[in-house]
Amino acid sequence: MSDWKPGDIVANGIRIHYHRTGGPKPPVVLLHGITDNGLCWTRLVRALEADYDCIMVDARGHGLSDAPAEGYGPDDHAADVAGLIAALDLGKPVLIGHSMGASTAAHTAAGYPDRVGAVVLEDPPWFAEPPVPPDPEAALAEWRAGIAANKAKSVEELIALCREQSPTWDEVEWLPWAESKRQVDPRVVGFAGRWARPWQEVARRIACPALLVTADPERGAIVRPEVAREATHLMRDCRVVHIPGAGHNIRREQFEQFLAAVTGFLREVAG
Repeated sequence: MSDWKPGDIVANGIRIHYHRTGGPKPPVVLLHGITDNGLCWTRLVRALEADYDCIMVDARGHGLSDAPAEGYGPDDHAADVAGLIAALDLGKPVLIGHSMGASTAAHTAAGYPDRVGAVVLEDPPWFAEPPVPPDPEAALAEWRAGIAANKAKSVEELIALCREQSPTWDEVEWLPWAESKRQVDPRVVGFAGRWARPWQEVARRIACPALLVTADPERGAIVRPEVAREATHLMRDCRVVHIPGAGHNIRREQFEQFLAAVTGFLREVAG
């Protein structure tokens, strides 16, 4: 990690922070889930950096990127990624995204097809039936309060919380996860209200090769088998890899299986 270069670009009037491994290699842009940051990809990037130029992006409102007062929908995030790709002159990189980041990758591929070579979608928020709480505003307020409470904790307290909540995660995950919780702006939950938008509208506009990585709904994974089947029909070039024994955080819970799926796909689409 000592060789990873931090940097900033300006997209859509805000500063977007990133870390980059560098080198004359095929570019891969990594997009984290909500309340995480770019360095939450550390374990995967360590496995990829010998062969790929990995760019770990802090989404708006996360990590060290700017936190605007509004504009946290998937189209806003996608515009930021498209701006970063252009600013860094990456050509058509592969995008790898988890959860919110997978939604961002999908929206970027759909809206900016000339800037995306392929996408890896780790359990995107593609629901069979979008969750609608009885009182959406109260639910978002509770979520914001939880984020604010975590921001007030020390890194040590958050690492202990991570170990308690996710005992199967590798210790490499602990510090980036903890630091991300102290950095995130509570306003990022504005993304959640957009989940009700039908994901099919986005999927059918994705023309590049796509890898959809799914796991077990009974363990907390979002994408159900029927959604994965529908995705393969809607997207022009989509393959699905199901990884058993994992929930929503697939790469953190079954890392070796996730790595095998991703590296196989990258060899096919990026060399």
